[in-house]
Amino acid sequence: MPAIAEADDGFLYALKFRGAGQGSKALIAELLGGEIARALGFRVPEIVFAELDEAFGRTEPDEEIQDLLRASTGLNLALHYLSGAITFDPVLNKLDEDLASRIVWLDCLLTNVDRTVRNTNMLMWHKELWLIDHGAALYFHHTWDNWQEQAIKPFVQVKDHVLLPWASQLEDADSELKAKLTDSVIERIVQLIPDDWLDGREGVSPGEAREVYTRFLKMRASASGVFVKEAQDARERIV
Repeated sequence: MPAIAEADDGFLYALKFRGAGQGSKALIAELLGGEIARALGFRVPEIVFAELDEAFGRTEPDEEIQDLLRASTGLNLALHYLSGAITFDPVLNKLDEDLASRIVWLDCLLTNVDRTVRNTNMLMWHKELWLIDHGAALYFHHTWDNWQEQAIKPFVQVKDHVLLPWASQLEDADSELKAKLTDSVIERIVQLIPDDWLDGREGVSPGEAREVYTRFLKMRASASGVFVKEAQDARERIV
């Protein structure tokens, strides 16, 4: 349940709450997914950390929302609000096959299950495509079980990807994006995760948790041929 809120810098943001259903893990996925997308050349709204005062929403009449806000006191995440943007519609908005292929590759890397026809999580703003909402990505971290195995598995949910029919250049996308996603890029982005969101419930320290995220992403990028093949096979079944 994000909210449009004005921050103390005077700008509007789509505020994502740590007290929502998936907790801080959705914020971690949002942060990592969005910043990896930006590093790979995609347009992503500015991502900021947002400190939520305990007085925020104190006058909110809805008790459920009040509970959410109380549970979110402290450090949250927000994306710059793109005023006037419209939801991407695959019927009305056509993408070239190169861009479609690169987005499909990104979502296979991130195991992002939430870029479907029902919920594209893409916006058109000033005639340009922007990627939003990566909170459902990296779903391995909801259990932390066998993350090494998860890192090298195909992404079978790619069959539901809204852009899969146009993703005819996946091998070219693989070569281009793997070259950009260096180990140092992954390490830099993972270091952005605040300690406050790595609360140790899995029995590991913040440093150990960051190491898992780093190794997962490096392994997944190295094994990209596995998820590229899965995406190609899924595309052949629908075109």
